[in-house]
Amino acid sequence: MVKQLIIGDVSRELANTRRILESLPEEHLAWKPHEKSMTLGGLATHLVNLLNWEIAIFQYPEFDLSTVPLRREALGRRADFLEEFDANVNKLEKLIAECDEKMLGEEWTLRHGDHIILREPRAIALRTFGLSHMIHHRAQLGVYLRLLDLPVPGFYGPSADEQA
Repeated sequence: MVKQLIIGDVSRELANTRRILESLPEEHLAWKPHEKSMTLGGLATHLVNLLNWEIAIFQYPEFDLSTVPLRREALGRRADFLEEFDANVNKLEKLIAECDEKMLGEEWTLRHGDHIILREPRAIALRTFGLSHMIHHRAQLGVYLRLLDLPVPGFYGPSADEQA
């Protein structure tokens, strides 16, 4: 039952994430709303990169943030975002299809060196560290689009830019 819930949740959220990536305006990828904010392209790259972290939940018993760069260089074109996103979605869907309930219940650890950030079953890690994290940054991209006065796609029904 847990696996069925995960498959449905992942499918919906990844489809919604792809929708916002499809709407990225290439001419504004270097724009950011505040000096402390990531650029639109940097935020979208981080959103795409989160799939690598979700994949790691299934491939390894732990993930050490101290072993990966804090930020990767921003991708430069909408096609680049979509190509990497789609390739990683395929990997993640394959890993989910191959896992079983036992594996979903196994402990997974997120750490930064010796500091344990979280330790929880893979299914919960996927939801919190993976999908909820993705939803959070997807919402940020929606705010960026709104501030640029560009259409925002709806995710759980029509947005103000779409007809009901």
